[in-house]
Amino acid sequence: MEEDEVNVTKSGIDTVTSADVRALPAMAAQAEAAGGETDAADAVTDEAEQTQTAEASEDTAEQAEAAAAADPVCGYTNLGIANVDSTLNVRASADESSDIVGKMPKDAGCEILQVEGEWYQIQSGDVNGYVKGEYLMTGDAAKARAAEVMSTVATVTTETLYVREQPNTECTILSLMPMGEELEVLEDLGDWVKVDMDGDEGYVSKEYVSISSELQKAMTMTEVKYGQGVSDVRVSLVSYATQFVGNPYVWGGTSLTNGADCSGFVLSVYAKYGISLPHHAASQAGCGTKISASEAQPGDLFFYGNGRGINHVGIYIGNGQVVHASSPKTGIKISNASYRNPVCVVRILN
Repeated sequence: MEEDEVNVTKSGIDTVTSADVRALPAMAAQAEAAGGETDAADAVTDEAEQTQTAEASEDTAEQAEAAAAADPVCGYTNLGIANVDSTLNVRASADESSDIVGKMPKDAGCEILQVEGEWYQIQSGDVNGYVKGEYLMTGDAAKARAAEVMSTVATVTTETLYVREQPNTECTILSLMPMGEELEVLEDLGDWVKVDMDGDEGYVSKEYVSISSELQKAMTMTEVKYGQGVSDVRVSLVSYATQFVGNPYVWGGTSLTNGADCSGFVLSVYAKYGISLPHHAASQAGCGTKISASEAQPGDLFFYGNGRGINHVGIYIGNGQVVHASSPKTGIKISNASYRNPVCVVRILN
């Protein structure tokens, strides 16, 4: 046996034979080649992992955007909020000279349908039109504002709902509310809900309402349809009164711009036409001639009560509607004349 073919073991450590030494350059070359292949494979793997990570990040972002769009705020998926001090005009087209088709009160919500330059097409309540983008809050700012100003609303789901003085069926009925009427919720009492009724408190059975979070909506300003024989002064009075829609309610106030309560609103509108009225709803009811609701013409007054007497008044504007200073929450607004059961209807203009 030749010496260079002998493996020697010393102290348990394997040593390399001369033959192994002669083979090292070839082994090193093979190892280097194998290492190069490994590095290339690792590089490909790293690049693939980076691509997968980037795609995962993009997917996550898209999923987050989709989740945000699928999470509506008060029913709006692309929310806009009127960022004004009083009201925001909604126009028929993206042009300041176009007709006003509605008004959005301060902090009213809308669905943004599309953007056309500096104009946004929106839908709010029954109003579809265009508003200037500079007066509309959008995105996260709109969602944050909505959380501050949204109110809890009870919508009547039965044909006629009793509003009661106490949360039971044995007490006085304060008013009747038609299906679809919305009442601001003051407190959820389980089977009963305490609601605001033009500044008064009442109670409705939870069984006959649906509860939801709502933002104010735009109000339609479509042309009022007057009956035959309506005088010019009635047309003028109604046109004058409705221009203050969206302005604030202030108890004891008579300012059509800075704030009025219900009788103060009527007092100031009528004063424009030379008619002096007391600043008290029940007293105003005694100033004219009582008529039936079916006889009402624009400019006549609808009076409402709380079971103990008259406590609210609105001006009839035709088409089954009244304009009135409702409450600190909603200000001057337009409602169905039968949104509450009227106690009486009075004609002052002859």
